[in-house]
Amino acid sequence: MTSTVILLAGPSGSGKSTLGDRLGLPVLRLDDFYREGHDPALPRDAAGRADWDLPGSWHAPDALAAVVALATTGSADVPVYELGADRRVGVRRVGLAGAPVFVAEGLFADQIVGGCAAAGVLAGAIVLDPSAGRTALRRFTRDVAESRKPVPVLLRRGLRLWREHAAVVRRCERAGMRRCAPEEAVRVIAGAGVLANA
Repeated sequence: MTSTVILLAGPSGSGKSTLGDRLGLPVLRLDDFYREGHDPALPRDAAGRADWDLPGSWHAPDALAAVVALATTGSADVPVYELGADRRVGVRRVGLAGAPVFVAEGLFADQIVGGCAAAGVLAGAIVLDPSAGRTALRRFTRDVAESRKPVPVLLRRGLRLWREHAAVVRRCERAGMRRCAPEEAVRVIAGAGVLANA
């Protein structure tokens, strides 16, 4: 065993990437494991558009394999996913440089809690739960800035995700994740003694 992983989930826009960067640990971006837009297993809404907010839109086996490889060997080749293009556009190598703990963050991190525990690589699992309003504003600002989808699509999606915020958190809690506000999550992880400045 080279390292262990802290899984970090939460509704879209809840601050997962921001927190991952703040912790001073290597970070694996799990959103790069979305299914390709042409994948027949990709769930779709009533209008036939890909529904990226359902767990089935994400390739959990690939993500789990990458987490376990990173934990056990110290490096892994992972996809680079472009949300605007709905596809993987490349591959990059992630390395831990000897870090004993790393963060794997993404909307569907709860889907691999059991697999990581069974593989013996799980150090902890947290779901972020800031207010739904704060999350919605952060998500909309980010998605517009990154031109992820047309603004009308983002507005419709944002309203739906605002309503589903609590359900996402409950789903993650059922998977065994601990619910925290972002600042509390920093204290929880620091208390576990895994941060460089803890």
